[in-house]
Amino acid sequence: MNVYIALLRGINVAGRNKIKMAELKQLFNNLGFQKVITYIQSGNLIFKTDIISSEEIAQKISNALFQHFKCDIPVLILEKEELKWAYNLNPFIQDEATDISKLYITFLESLPNKNRVIDLETKPLNTTDFFKISTKFVYLYCNNGYGKTKLNNRFFEKKLNTNATTRNWKTIAKLIELSKL
Repeated sequence: MNVYIALLRGINVAGRNKIKMAELKQLFNNLGFQKVITYIQSGNLIFKTDIISSEEIAQKISNALFQHFKCDIPVLILEKEELKWAYNLNPFIQDEATDISKLYITFLESLPNKNRVIDLETKPLNTTDFFKISTKFVYLYCNNGYGKTKLNNRFFEKKLNTNATTRNWKTIAKLIELSKL
């Protein structure tokens, strides 16, 4: 069985898409996933399954979320090794003195169009924050935190034409730790 991480976008945020983690865990168990673990209230789940296709897993979860909770929630699926790879290749970690509280990764549902990436990376932006796009990941360094950056999910979804969800560095590290099932 393979270990996967599901990142659900926009649950339990600002009173919208309220889902209790116990109910979400039960839903995943009912879908046949095994060793389901939830982490914090923002839609992070680790689980095992024999299903190999990330797209098939995401569609199965998305359909079940809509049927059970009546919420249309984007679901991004990562293999355990894919998450570790993204974590280890962060270009903003220079040394042990790097302020990890300013680090985030925006996970993209699909590979963005190369021309859109080039366009985004070459246009000047009015921000003190930095980003670097690498395959399906956008590495962020937000000087004043993610809550104040213009480089949020909606910005990257619009510019790159794909669904996105962001997690802070501490959450990503914890998800890697929990994925050692």
